Amino acid sequence: MLEVKNISFSYDILPVLSELSFSVPRGQHLSVMGESGCGKSTLLKIIYGLLQVSQGEIFYNNEKLLGPDFHLIPGEDFMKYQAQDFDLMPFTTVEENVGKHLSNFYKDEKKKRVRELLELVGMSAYAYVKPLNLSGGQQQRIALAKVLAKEPEIVLLDEPFSGIDNFKKNQLRRNLFAYFKEKDITCIVATHDIDDTLAYSDEILVLKKGEIVSRDTPENLYSKPPNMYVASLFGEVSELPVHLLIPFKDKGKTVLVYPHEIFIAKKSALKVVIKKSYYKGHAFLHEAYYGDGVVFFENPVEIEENKSVFLSVNKKFLEERI
Repeated sequence: MLEVKNISFSYDILPVLSELSFSVPRGQHLSVMGESGCGKSTLLKIIYGLLQVSQGEIFYNNEKLLGPDFHLIPGEDFMKYQAQDFDLMPFTTVEENVGKHLSNFYKDEKKKRVRELLELVGMSAYAYVKPLNLSGGQQQRIALAKVLAKEPEIVLLDEPFSGIDNFKKNQLRRNLFAYFKEKDITCIVATHDIDDTLAYSDEILVLKKGEIVSRDTPENLYSKPPNMYVASLFGEVSELPVHLLIPFKDKGKTVLVYPHEIFIAKKSALKVVIKKSYYKGHAFLHEAYYGDGVVFFENPVEIEENKSVFLSVNKKFLEERI
């Protein structure tokens, strides 16, 4: 069990994190989400031991973890951290990078372990290539393999798939998060990508301006977002007056609705004018206006600009969300 208790941190006089407290059971996958600058990367660095907190404590299995002020070499042996800069040696081979911290005493075991990890991240064919000659996405996959070489109990990943193309990214996610579950490795991921979180996280922790504003399962946060900030982390969202969707409801109430939850109706109180449309592959995303409000909704076919349409939302869904 990893326990973060009341930690705060500032860069000089600039506060970054304020009184954060949470725990992560062994083997759980926690995603940390929030807008840029909210403190996600700083939190991972503090947990790993690269930054010294100004307040608070961190425990693992009831043992207090000390920061860099108490260690000649920052970091914890049972924990690995992958930063966004990858930390690779450019002039040695991929194989040598991944096996850097593995003992040479058992060379056969070392080679087998490196090969297993390169297969896990889809880089077996590049074992003897130098990172200097690889793309950014390929280097990122090598960095992931390197982090796992000594099979840590906790992994901290900072935007781990940001530079990897979608063709490789989806398979890599499946392989990597299945591996963590199989090995009972605790995983904390700082990310902007909802595909990293919705399908694989046990819980999502949301930061805003250095504070925890929400923590729940992906299903609960997505289906019943507590506010616009949380909902917007999952994509476009509209905050609509409830009385335009359910007649005679309190005019002061609003509801958060995703584009795919809104459909065109023959008649409703929500009449909008199409401003712009965007092709999304499976449908068109339309940006429309009503009075002073803006709404985003999806439709199978494109609707021309300046055309008026009526919109509605499933009533049962609305009553559950409000």
